[in-house]
Amino acid sequence: MATSNRPLLQVAARSERGSRAARRLRRAGFVPGVVYGGGDGGPRAFQVGGRELRAALLASSQVLDLELDGGRVPVIVKDEQRHPVRGEVMHVDLLEVNLNEKIQTTVQVELEGADEAPGTKEGGVLEQVTRELNVEALPTDLPEKIVVDVSGMEAAATMQLTAVSAPAGVEFLDDPEETVIATITVPTQVEEPEVEEETELVGEAAEAVEGEEAQAQAEGATGAEAEAGAGPGGEES
Repeated sequence: MATSNRPLLQVAARSERGSRAARRLRRAGFVPGVVYGGGDGGPRAFQVGGRELRAALLASSQVLDLELDGGRVPVIVKDEQRHPVRGEVMHVDLLEVNLNEKIQTTVQVELEGADEAPGTKEGGVLEQVTRELNVEALPTDLPEKIVVDVSGMEAAATMQLTAVSAPAGVEFLDDPEETVIATITVPTQVEEPEVEEETELVGEAAEAVEGEEAQAQAEGATGAEAEAGAGPGGEES
């Protein structure tokens, strides 16, 4: 039975399978999907209006009430495939759940307070390392997302899962010591070469070479004059 805080998603059974049939559905404004679970019946294929699906996915509830074949069952989104450019949902997989039994699934991680973090104010770069967390909870306790406050991170800091509190009724399944949520790295400052000093050294070397060449030329000219002034047998003329 649908409740006020759980959106109702009405879908129709889908008999045609394959990529060609899926393309026809998308051109007509529908999204193909499959719902898993629900006993021995196996996966059931369905089609749903694109607008209706978008509205249900944007609702602040992890659990949806799916109406199919005259019945209503609670489901969660198992997987969704989106267009790489337009971002539209191309296919959706749903999982029927028992509201009284805990399930294991993934929840997205969202960071807040990045602009207020001392590390970013000092020129550091914030990197979100983990974007999804594995959790266990009752379907009704599943949060839409895990919001992590990073406003207190200093430069060169690393935030692990140990610093994040799980919402009520939710258990983190990832290793709290090994799971890194975010880091702030400080850009490496490259020291520029002392151009002026190098220029002076080059200039001094060039002057030394020029001085040596001038001295050599002078010595050569003196020797030549001496030879020219000497007569046969080495005597001066």
